[in-house]
Formats: sequence, C-alpha cells, structure tokens
Amino acid sequence: MVGFLLALIGLSVGVLIGLNAPLVFPQAYAKYMSVAVLAALDSVFGGIRAAMEDHFDNKIFITGFFSNTLLAAGLALIGERLGIDLYLAAVVAFGVRLFQNLAIIRRHLLKK
Repeated sequence: MVGFLLALIGLSVGVLIGLNAPLVFPQAYAKYMSVAVLAALDSVFGGIRAAMEDHFDNKIFITGFFSNTLLAAGLALIGERLGIDLYLAAVVAFGVRLFQNLAIIRRHLLKK
C-alpha cells in the first residue's frame, strides 16, 4: 500500500510540474509526444498495478518505461517516414493496456 501511495504522489507531482512548466513543443512533435506520454502512462499504471499485487520490480518498471516510450516514438517516426499513421497502432495498444490496468486497479481498491 505504501508503494501505491508513493506512486500516486509521484504521478500527481509529475502532472502538476508538467501542467505548470512553460514548455511548448512544436506541432511537428505532437505525434511523438502523444504516443510517448501514453506509453509512459501505461508503464506507470502497470507499476501501480504490480505494486498493489505485491510483485513490483524496479528494474522491470524502469526498463519497461523507457523501452515502451522509445518503441512508441520509434513507431511514430517510422510511420511518418513511410507516410502511414503507424503511431495509431501504439495508441491502440497502449490505450487498451492502460484501461485494463486501470480496471484492475479499480477492482483491487473496491475489494479493500
């Protein structure tokens, strides 16, 4: 439960910093940033789920976070070079996993 609270606090602080940071990305990077953020959120919710199920591993979380984010941005880059909206594959895959993890977290919290 402590891991869940720390993850929730970290996520909240990150969102507050992100919303208040004066960074503006060019429109050309919108696809890359959207899939990278979605992949990162998928990893965060997966980590919260793992912590709630008592099988969280920091190495798996860190490597999954960066590899998912880089893979999603890479798909967006390759798709742009080919002239195909390949980033949509990452959006669908990470979106489905994000909602699945959120549903499992919700069920876990309702059982307590």
